[in-house]
Amino acid sequence: MRRVQYERSGGPEVLEVVSVEAPTPGPGELLVRVEAIGVTLPVVRKVREPREPIALGGEIAGEVVAVGEGVTGYTPGYRVTGLVFGHGYADYALLSVAMASPIPDGASAVDAVALVRSGLVALGALDAANPKDGEAALVTAAASGVGHLAVQLARVRGAARVVAAVSDLAKADFVRDLGADQVVEYGQESWGDRVDYALDAVGGELLTPAVAALAPGGRLVAYSSGGGTIQAYDLLVGAKSVTGFQLALIARNSPNLYEHWRQELWQYFASGQLRPAVHAEFALDDATAAHAVVEARANLGKVVLIP
Repeated sequence: MRRVQYERSGGPEVLEVVSVEAPTPGPGELLVRVEAIGVTLPVVRKVREPREPIALGGEIAGEVVAVGEGVTGYTPGYRVTGLVFGHGYADYALLSVAMASPIPDGASAVDAVALVRSGLVALGALDAANPKDGEAALVTAAASGVGHLAVQLARVRGAARVVAAVSDLAKADFVRDLGADQVVEYGQESWGDRVDYALDAVGGELLTPAVAALAPGGRLVAYSSGGGTIQAYDLLVGAKSVTGFQLALIARNSPNLYEHWRQELWQYFASGQLRPAVHAEFALDDATAAHAVVEARANLGKVVLIP
């Protein structure tokens, strides 16, 4: 089978496709014939980190072809999606049962990778903000794989006004079509009227204007891998707060909540309230091109690899 890997850190150009033996599922694992792979910014960033190469993981969807010892509830032929922590960029991948979720009838593998993992991050960050009906929301990286779902979920959860912050106003029509009332570009001096909560996927220097956009008592949820610093005084003067969100902690420590969110996402999808957008589908052999799009933040929605 084919697998995408890299032997030295760098940009998308370091990725290569190699031929390896298909893995064998161990206890509690599913062997999945992969039909779609979601490309995420955190994985793209890891390839550039000056460290030993890692096995490329991420969200996958496909058909179960074999199960490991102790597996119940899944048999060959089941369609599943879930997060793999290594060797997900491949024709076949091992998926832990704990991270697996059935794909309902009427949804494709591409729908699944565009919706589930990114949707779980968006919905979890939104819950962490404790939104109330009629509040105003701000979503940064609003055209990204997670951000475009967060814009829609904020509206579904009762936001009266949604502000979408993007790197380029060329993305404005896309996020407005998803339900954003106002679109701002990162470099603008003012982001307009204050909001009650902000979901930030960018971090770094963008944290300062995001906090400034909060009304007194406002809440910012940071779920970016981009780091950054917030001045305590900026929080004190407006009684503002910042919460960090990491989905992996929920998956490990609160599996019932994790599953509840998954079911909620599929319900929104089935009802038409949540529309995962796919920017482009790339062949597995074109993983370099897929990473380049995400690294440049040029995508409108999800970038997907198709083995």
